[in-house]
Amino acid sequence: MLSDAVRSLLCPVCRNSLTLFAASGGSRLTCPQGHSFDAARQGYFNMLVGKGTVFEADTAAMVAARFDFLSKGHYRPLAEAVAELARPALRGPQPTVLDAGTGTGHYLHALLAAVPAGAIGLDISKFALRRAARLNPDAVNLVSDVWQPLPVADAAVDVVTVVFAPRNAAEFARVLRPGGRLIVVTPRPGHLAEIADQAGMLGIEPAKEERLAGSLEGHFAAHSTRELDLELGLGPDDVRNLALMGPAGHHLDPAALEGLVGTLPPVTKVSARFRMSVFVPLQRPSA
Repeated sequence: MLSDAVRSLLCPVCRNSLTLFAASGGSRLTCPQGHSFDAARQGYFNMLVGKGTVFEADTAAMVAARFDFLSKGHYRPLAEAVAELARPALRGPQPTVLDAGTGTGHYLHALLAAVPAGAIGLDISKFALRRAARLNPDAVNLVSDVWQPLPVADAAVDVVTVVFAPRNAAEFARVLRPGGRLIVVTPRPGHLAEIADQAGMLGIEPAKEERLAGSLEGHFAAHSTRELDLELGLGPDDVRNLALMGPAGHHLDPAALEGLVGTLPPVTKVSARFRMSVFVPLQRPSA
């Protein structure tokens, strides 16, 4: 459903609509003003313009760790739960989902397997988008910064999913249709507690749920909340990948992590604690 998603896109330079054309050896997005964006060889489009982004993208090593961990299905029940929460808002004609912070594309892949829809996957890491474009070739995969105006038209998508990624409330509210859903996945207290400290992973912020609601205030109203607990049995490589794939992967000491992994038993019991929060956009005032 590549064409279904393209109709939702805007040029990041002039904010005109984009059209998809076949180019030699690939594809190209162009706007009426003549701005064009060629697909990279791996299938994604780079929509960062001007000075790009000031934020630190996930590295190749972090992305590889996430891909290996998620490919083993450890978080598959979470991906399936997100898909079920999205389903009610994807029943209309030509439904479209935006996966903000799509990473390797695993969560979007599970959603599209359950609910066919046009799809946009967005991330600032080219390394992640290379993986995502292979996993979700029918989605439009974009390198883009969520803190800049999204290259998506007003009221153009039915669902925005945000799984362990930043949230731009104003932009998410702008691109969602009336009746659409914002689905946010965050960790709960106790998430990965058995290994977090030893592996140098970041802790759960106090009052995280209250901070989430506050960050969306003025743009969204709370709809529902669901919690999911997973009891995982992880091998040493899985623990390594789990530590590297998150934000702490930017700062971890590789030697210290390898030292820890070398002391682990064949199977480490780990508890994963998730909260899935569903929000609906507030009604926009009439012009």
